[in-house]
This record gives sequence, structure tokens and C-alpha cells, in this order.
Amino acid sequence: MKILPVEKIREADAYTIANEPIADIDLMERAATACFSWITGKLSSKKAIFVFAGTGNNGGDGLAIARMLHLKHFQVFVYLVGPEQNLSPSCRKNFDRFHTIASKNIKFLNEGDPMPEVGDGDLVIDSLFGSGLTRSAGGFTAAVIRHINESRALVISIDVPSGLFCDSSYKSIEKPVVIQADYTLSFSPPKLAFFFPENDIYLGEWHLLDIGISGEFIEQTVVKNYLIDSQMLGSKLIRRHKFDHKGTFGHALLICGGYGKMGAAVLSSNAALRSGAGLVTVHAPSSGVPILQSSAPEALMSIDRNERVVSMLPDLSAYTAIGIGCGLGMDEQTQKTVKLLIQEAGQPIVFDADAINIIAENKTWLGFIPKQSIFTPHPKEFQRLTGRHKDDFDRMQMQREFSFRHQAYVVLKGANTAITTPEGECYFNSTGNPGMATGGSGDVLTGLITGLKAQGYSSLDACLLGVFLHGRAGDLACVETGEEALTAGDIIKYIGKAFQTLYGKL
Repeated sequence: MKILPVEKIREADAYTIANEPIADIDLMERAATACFSWITGKLSSKKAIFVFAGTGNNGGDGLAIARMLHLKHFQVFVYLVGPEQNLSPSCRKNFDRFHTIASKNIKFLNEGDPMPEVGDGDLVIDSLFGSGLTRSAGGFTAAVIRHINESRALVISIDVPSGLFCDSSYKSIEKPVVIQADYTLSFSPPKLAFFFPENDIYLGEWHLLDIGISGEFIEQTVVKNYLIDSQMLGSKLIRRHKFDHKGTFGHALLICGGYGKMGAAVLSSNAALRSGAGLVTVHAPSSGVPILQSSAPEALMSIDRNERVVSMLPDLSAYTAIGIGCGLGMDEQTQKTVKLLIQEAGQPIVFDADAINIIAENKTWLGFIPKQSIFTPHPKEFQRLTGRHKDDFDRMQMQREFSFRHQAYVVLKGANTAITTPEGECYFNSTGNPGMATGGSGDVLTGLITGLKAQGYSSLDACLLGVFLHGRAGDLACVETGEEALTAGDIIKYIGKAFQTLYGKL
């Protein structure tokens, strides 16, 4: 799914209005109906509903939702923030429609007026500003936003929380004034700001509602940002045939593990085995042999001469993909081995964990990284590679630049894991849950991506499929375990079912 910048979203709306064709007021009605259906599907009481609306089209959405709720016998009070003469044409129409049926329940709220009392457990619908805001809310509107945030009401924002910037960071503003929503009901396609940690406090739980924006316009619009979904990935899967054999599906090598950290090797190797790779070999210190052969019996062993750390490379000629880093440690002999691998691999490498930390301490090695290699850092590891960032938007730009400069893919792990490409594109993941924030989860991802790469998937497709399947497996496991009890091993158990969802079997 494409992620459009705000100016393209405006163009998409205009194109839909012109080419469906549909009147602006009717497109607004469609958006309001989608929100109304979602809200009424969740409301369990008839407590008061307060709609705070602006004078633009976002305010018009709020007024239309208020009318629909009123007609369903909810107790709705509408407060329009701004002068009546500033109402946009469609907002004016929806103002008139609500005023006709409930004139006592709508009023303009101006500076100097007392703020309405919002009770504990009441519902606030925020439709003050839409997605086009480029400067911080100020004056009386800022006071209204603070009043809403200080209430103990449930807050639902329409399209975006009022005050949030969609295509840039608020971090440069000393005290940003933004609605802190519990839920955000946004209209497809999604906004870039939704995928950054700095905005989580404002967005709450966000949902995309399809209001029929022109698919033709979106199809022909060139973008740099995407949301990974099952529709994008289904056609990428390599299908198996009757006479295929283990040699058909490649041979993955994982260089991992160290004394006291063999669990990382166990997790990554088991994930690689679940990826569909024909063969998986683990190169690990000799002390890890009994551990790996009992906990990953399907994996082959390449045994390092050192008992405690990785200190050498095996013959690399047999392998179709190589992953390194899980539980590796930072021993001097291990660092020399990482350097040797970069020099001798002759194929893309999947770098994780301590392999990334070693490269971060030896940045001149980056000039010799094989093209199409994959880095899978968590935020701190990425910072060691590239330096500090000002905000999440700045970090995304640094990630793009790293991918371009080194012709590599960067899988920046976290909620909505972001994958950047050498071409400057960024793909955000749509699967996963907070229960996956647990030790070993990253080792599972590295094994999964390496196993996919071994089968002949391109570096991009291995990343896209790897992060999506990893998150989907975590989601399926979470249904059974709950977030608190979820472990990395649980993710591995559900990789098979995650594949089945892409095949449409679940």
C-alpha cells in the first residue's frame, strides 16, 4: 500500500471528486458514514458525546458524524471553534443540517467563552484540523486542545489528531499543542507520521477507513513510502513443485553464537529452518555443538576451532546466503572474522547484532560491504552506525542515505519496522505487537531473512517477507500467549501458520 504525502492526498481527493464523479459534500458524507459505523460499533453506553469541530472540511466531517449520532439518539453537543464566516462550503452545509435538527446542541466557541465541562467517561470527537496543518496550533484553538487533553474523556480524532504534522516532525517546537487521542480514524491511504514513535502519544490506536479514494490516481502516483501488507506479498512467494528437493531451496549459513549466548544461535537457526530453506548450517564455537545438535537437530554444524568465540570462517562456496551476528560477541578474533567475511563472501550478507556493532567500530569496512547486503539493527545499533538524529523523520532520512551510500538494505527494527532500499524507498511493516519486544526476537528475524535469501529471494523480497512473516507469526502466537508471556520461541512456532495466511489458507 502506498503512503502519500499530504499534497498528493489532496490531489487524490480532488481527482476522485472530478472523475468518479462525486460532489465534495457527498465524499464528506461517505467519510463520516465510515467513522459513524466504526464509532457506533464500539460504543457501549449513551454517555454524552462532545464534537469539537473546526471551520474547514475536517470540521465538516465532525458535523456530519454528529448528525448521524444524534439521529441514533445519542446525546451529542457540537462546539465549532472559529468564526462562522470562516466555514468552508461543505462545512457550512453540514452545519446547517445539524442546526436544523438540533439547534440547541450546537454553538460557536470563541475566546472568552467558558469551556464546556467534559465528564469522566464522556466521548470527545476531535475534528478541529485535518491533515494539512503545517504550523503549531496557537491562540484559543490551542486552549481548546489543552482542555480536551486535560479531560478524562475518551478521545477519537478524525483523520489525524488536531495539531499533528503529517510530513514533518514537531520536535523543533518547544511545546507542541496536539490532541492526545485514544483512537485515530484516518482515511486511506495512511499518513507518514503514523509510523514514527514520537507520534504514538498523539495517535493512540489508529485505524484506516476506506472511503473510496480513486485507486486509479493512487496507482499512477509515484511515492517513496509504502506500507507492507499481504496483498503486496502474496505474488512474491516462491511456489513449490512436486519434484523439488532440498537442493532446490538453497543452503543458508549462520555464523553466530558465543559462550553464554548460544540461545541466539538456537533461535536464529530454528527460524531459518522454518523459512523454507533446503539446508541450514550453523558455524559456532565448539562449546555450542551439543546445545545446537539437541535443540536444532535439522541444522548442520560447522565447528569453530575456538571453544568460546567465533574465530574463523568455514569454506563459503557451498552457501547461497550468509547471516552473521546473533550472540556473536565482540572478541578481537571475532572482529577479524567479520572483516574476513566482508572481504571473501562475494555475495550479500545479512548483518545483525554484534556484527553491526563490530562494523560500527570499524566504519572504513563499510566501503567493502557486498552490494545488496542487509543490516537488521535495532535503534541503538543503527545510531552506532550512523550517529545521532534530531527526530524520527531525520532518522528515516539517515537510514535512506545509508542504504543509498552503501547499496544496502536496512531493516530498522521496532513497531512498524522500516526497510530502506538503495533506491531511496522505505517500506513500513503492518504486522507485529508489543509482546515481541523480548530477548531473541531479533535473532528469529535474522534467521528468517537469511533462510529466505538462501532460497533465491532478492534482498528486498527477503526483507519484506521476513519482517511481515515475523510480525504475523508474533500476532498469531500472541492470541495464545498474550503479550506479556510471548517469547521468541513462540514466534518460531507460528512461522508456518504465518506463511499459510499469505497463501490464503487461514
